[in-house]
Amino acid sequence: MADHTLSQTSCCGCSGGACATLVTPDPEGAKHAKILDFKGFWHYFWRMPELKLVIPGIALLAITFFLPRFGLGDTWVTIIQLLLLPVAGWFVLSHGFKSLFIERRLNMDVLMSFALIGAVLIGEGVEALVLLVLFTLSEAIEGYTSASARKVLTEFADLAPKHALRVANGEEHEIGVEELNIGDHIIVRAGERLPMDGIIVNGQSELNQAPITGESAWVPKNIGDEVLSGTVNGSGLLQVEVTRLVADTTMQRIIRLVTEAQATKAKQEKFIDKFASIYTPIVMLVAILVALIPTVFFKQPLWNTPESYGWIHRGLSLLMIGCPCALVISTPITIISGLTRAARSGVIFKGGVYLEGLSNVKAVAFDKTGTLTRGEPKVERVKAVDCLDENEPCEPCDHLLALASSLEERSSHPLSNAILERAEERGVRGQIPPAEELKVLGGRGQEGIVNGKKATIGSVPLFLAEHHTPEDLIEETRRAEEEGRTTVLVCDGEAVRGYLTLRDQARPEAIEVLKTLQAFGVHTVMLTGDNAGAARHIANSLGIHEVNSSLLPHEKLDALEILQKKFGMVAMVGDGINDGPALARADIGVAMGGAASGQILETADVVLMNNDLKRLPFALRLSRFTNKLIRQNIIISLGVKFTVAALAIMGLTPLWVAVLADIGISLLVTVNGLRATGFEKEEI
Repeated sequence: MADHTLSQTSCCGCSGGACATLVTPDPEGAKHAKILDFKGFWHYFWRMPELKLVIPGIALLAITFFLPRFGLGDTWVTIIQLLLLPVAGWFVLSHGFKSLFIERRLNMDVLMSFALIGAVLIGEGVEALVLLVLFTLSEAIEGYTSASARKVLTEFADLAPKHALRVANGEEHEIGVEELNIGDHIIVRAGERLPMDGIIVNGQSELNQAPITGESAWVPKNIGDEVLSGTVNGSGLLQVEVTRLVADTTMQRIIRLVTEAQATKAKQEKFIDKFASIYTPIVMLVAILVALIPTVFFKQPLWNTPESYGWIHRGLSLLMIGCPCALVISTPITIISGLTRAARSGVIFKGGVYLEGLSNVKAVAFDKTGTLTRGEPKVERVKAVDCLDENEPCEPCDHLLALASSLEERSSHPLSNAILERAEERGVRGQIPPAEELKVLGGRGQEGIVNGKKATIGSVPLFLAEHHTPEDLIEETRRAEEEGRTTVLVCDGEAVRGYLTLRDQARPEAIEVLKTLQAFGVHTVMLTGDNAGAARHIANSLGIHEVNSSLLPHEKLDALEILQKKFGMVAMVGDGINDGPALARADIGVAMGGAASGQILETADVVLMNNDLKRLPFALRLSRFTNKLIRQNIIISLGVKFTVAALAIMGLTPLWVAVLADIGISLLVTVNGLRATGFEKEEI
């Protein structure tokens, strides 16, 4: 039966129900699944268009059981029932006919069609009726629970208002969000949800960003701060400048990514699909052999007798219990539930394969700056070679800082931001025009043309290799690095003019995150381009297992390969921009992503929204829980099927018991898979 809330492409070839694979979010489907109770189910059930044909057909089929009382012979009753069967079982027989004769493949509908026709032919019309009633109910239940598992997408979609109050020429007009352009100004009143991504240009307030980050907390926002669609404004009135079109807002990108993830099959899901394509024909063959071998070679009764079920009945029972639907739906339902649960907590998996794979990770490599640290280093010291006063700002040191800011003006690296911030504080930013022909030196620094000369800013190894650097300056920088600081040297094109020291602070949550991962048996590693002293300082404070420092980008890739050979599956956690190659090389790339960054959302395999490292242990626990549910469902499905199949061959099960067992398993694995949507986040 085709469930109208689902795609018609089903994972095991059945006609729909819980086996279907999500392609696009369906507001109507989720509307039916608003409440997981009998009221919600019956509302969904009676809205199914197939019932307009199925219920009258089933009613007419039931009436045929009374025809013998009016003198009609069994042969005529059977003929009438066969004529009514395509009406009462239209959703099964039509799809079965299409699968067998057009698509030339065996699936659940083919098995059910043979069982229905066979039941009528052997005089078990009542059982055929019971089969139809149970099957109709099971398809409705599975479709309803499937829609419930995916309703988070429409919850996301509903969070962003469809209209906005635009301000133009001093006048306010309410318009649809699709009419807004980048640069338009909108008004957001207290208590309202933001309809678009933007920047605050007037007003201040606090926002609840739970729909994006998963954390229900009020975050202060002022002029110049970025705000996201779907978040809730607090007590202030805000004027916001739109920065993205409606199709590109953070909310829409999350919906798009989760939808695409749900359409990406996990490895276990692909295996089960392949298994089902082989398993179903085997079940059909075994059922035929069970019906024929005892009757042809051992003279056993083909038809039912007063004493026992005939072998054709036993073969039909095997067809019913042998249907692979429960086995096949167990994985996609569970994966969908896990993906939607993760999205609610601000963890975006780019596919079921990554949700599945994260549980198998044995080692996690972390970038340092912006991942294990705040990513907000501060300049602690500016020291020119000809410094006049180490305790007070002097002209040579100010000139050094101005030169450094000139080289960093067009860079987005966290160290660049720190240097520019200090230059702004000392009033020297802009004294020297921004460097031209800027060139990044492979993770060691950068150079550009300043005042007609090729100036350079970079690490100690770079200057040792390419510049004549005074010994006392080298000694000072090394001492600073041993104390856990990051140092950069500056050359004006003629001589080395001095150095700057910077220090970043570890994230306050990083210690507990690493302890939790290590308690899970995960080996933790730091891969950083920073100097050994600064790396060791952070690593010692966090208790990380292993440190690799002073790495160039290609050396990070080599380090990852070594980890993969040693541990197997390795995840890499970075900021998603300058760690792009390492994230790509790792088995699972995890990006620390600000929710407003489109580049972050499109990078890596997993995105931790709002730069929240605490979501990593949650993602790992959810992955392990999801895989545990998948294993449980496979064991339950195969165990019950083999047990009932044995009973069917022994002649101990009527047809309806076989169908009820199959339906019961399907419902059980569906409900068990849905447990992933209720997985609770453990606070660190």
